[in-house]
Amino acid sequence: MEPFVTVQHGQHAAPVFVVLLIMFIVFIGLICAAIKVLIFCKISSKAGYSWALGLLMLVPIADIILAFFLAFADWPVQKKLRKLKQQEQKPKT
Repeated sequence: MEPFVTVQHGQHAAPVFVVLLIMFIVFIGLICAAIKVLIFCKISSKAGYSWALGLLMLVPIADIILAFFLAFADWPVQKKLRKLKQQEQKPKT
C-alpha cells in the first residue's frame, strides 16, 4: 500500500530563496544609490552649486559627467574666495 501523502523536502525552497536573494540585492542597491545621491547633493551645495545638481547621479551617463565637472570646474566658492583675496590685496587709497 502506498501512503496518501508524499512529502518532498526542498522542492519549493529554491525559488523562494532566489526571490529573497533578488529582493535583498535590490534593497542594498537602492540604499547605495540613495547614499550616493545624498553625498553628491552635499558636495554640490558645499561647492556653491544647487544641491539638486546631485540628483543627476540617478541618470546613468550624467553621473560620470557630473563627477568630472565637480572635479575640474572652477567652483563658485573658489571664485568668491579669489575675489575676496584680491580685494584684500588692493591698497586702500
